[in-house]
Amino acid sequence: MKKLILSAILLCAAVAAFACTNLIVARKASVDGSVMCTYNCDGFGFASSLSISLPGRHADGEQIAIRGWGPQPAGRYVAEAPYTYGVVGLMNENQVTIVETTWDGRRELMDREGFLDYFTLMNLALQRSTTAREAIVTMHELVQEYGYNATGESFAVCDKEEAWIMELIGKGPGRKGAVWVALRVPDDCICAYANASRIRQFPQVRKPDKKKTYCEIPGVCMYARDVVTFAREMGYYSGSDADFSFREAYGPLDFSAIRYCEARVWSFFRHHYDTAEMDAYLPFLNGRTDICDHLPLWIKPNAPLSVRDLMNDMRDHYEGTALDMTADVSAGPWASPYRNQPVNFFSSDSTAMFRERPIGCQQSGMTMVCQMRDWLPDAVGGVTYFNMDDATMVAYVPVYCGINRVPEPFRRENNDIREFSTGSAFWMNNFVANMVYPRWSAMIGDLRDAQKELEDYYAEDQKAVEEQAARMTPGERTDFLTRKTEEYTDKMMKRWDRLAKFLIVKHNDQIAQPSENGELTRGRRTSPAYSPAFIDAVKAQTGDRYVKPAEK
Repeated sequence: MKKLILSAILLCAAVAAFACTNLIVARKASVDGSVMCTYNCDGFGFASSLSISLPGRHADGEQIAIRGWGPQPAGRYVAEAPYTYGVVGLMNENQVTIVETTWDGRRELMDREGFLDYFTLMNLALQRSTTAREAIVTMHELVQEYGYNATGESFAVCDKEEAWIMELIGKGPGRKGAVWVALRVPDDCICAYANASRIRQFPQVRKPDKKKTYCEIPGVCMYARDVVTFAREMGYYSGSDADFSFREAYGPLDFSAIRYCEARVWSFFRHHYDTAEMDAYLPFLNGRTDICDHLPLWIKPNAPLSVRDLMNDMRDHYEGTALDMTADVSAGPWASPYRNQPVNFFSSDSTAMFRERPIGCQQSGMTMVCQMRDWLPDAVGGVTYFNMDDATMVAYVPVYCGINRVPEPFRRENNDIREFSTGSAFWMNNFVANMVYPRWSAMIGDLRDAQKELEDYYAEDQKAVEEQAARMTPGERTDFLTRKTEEYTDKMMKRWDRLAKFLIVKHNDQIAQPSENGELTRGRRTSPAYSPAFIDAVKAQTGDRYVKPAEK
């Protein structure tokens, strides 16, 4: 028997080069003992809906037809597992979660004949795993058997007890498998990934276990047996095993990888660590690798993190730092942190220039903050705070991993990239966002009020929902959580519809009507002020043209 797997559940990889961001929080670094990870799936021209695959048993000989993104040969099949776990988004029913970010690396190591792209690999592992460690081994075994056809990839692989980071890259045409390293994030630490390889040296076993096809220091590190020898064979490395750096061998950094990618990691760390100490890494972000050539792989935060902390971190544009995108003339008259493409460009005198690339960006197809909790039943302990489009511009909706259907506004068929619909979460979020982007300082406050209103409501309501769900039978719990997730989504859609109408009325013709608690009030209309940096830049460029003569 053969069946189809829709591997492109989130179609980010088809369009997202130097795109996605993952933030990771181990259990003792969180306020409540949960493990958390995040995912901004970034790339232009796609709507990234919420997927679901229900659990099931499978007959001997059953196979899955692989359908990845882009043109691929027909007739590629993977053997089905005897039992597959349910998966909602990127979290399975056991609270195992896998998120990713791409870093390309050595392009010659891509094997287009391999069956598995990274997203197919993630979804197959989620369907077959009960823990993060098991998911890592499953990914290794799958690429060994079927081959890997993507470029360098980093994965955050988490469950309700542990957070792991895994870096993987193929072996090139004609060679199945991959070279990889996985490290457990210390329980009291936070970590992040943003389209750059980050693992350098790692602990290695003295003598590999001949019964395993990979090496393992239990609870600390796992890696491909040939990760060092393959690098020597390819001419990427010639030193000792102990000094081997995965990043330097397979994903060496250049200025773009540092400024567009590692800077996002730096900003996340800076939110939760001594700012002066983190600012000591600014020469590195400016390309001075002779002063410093890497950020810490993880840090122990100065205070435990909450879900709401991570939501705010996913909306970061370097505000309040040396890289602040709202603070100079490039932010325009409304001090906007958003910039048009491309990232690299030239001035009129042919000077090569660039723009910052923050965590929050307009090209996101979806965003999620995933929370795994071991003190609750799996169906309610695992929750993905989800929405479509830019994290900065949306409210995160709680989606429990124990649901059995996707809310209508998040379904793929209701989010056509070519047709606007008020029933589409993607389009309603974009409708609001694209009003706010060009008039940021005038309008963002209204959006943040609606965002906070919803997220405050969800946080308070979830307390009763989770207490009630924990006492239910599994069947009752599934139906209850499915209905609640649909109610939460419906509430978001109605609030965003009201916000869109409110914004167009309040800010019509670039004059702001007074308002209170999201409702228009009577009073004097105002004209929002230009940013001081923009006014000063206009004066510097135009001289006296717009200088008002002194009154006589």
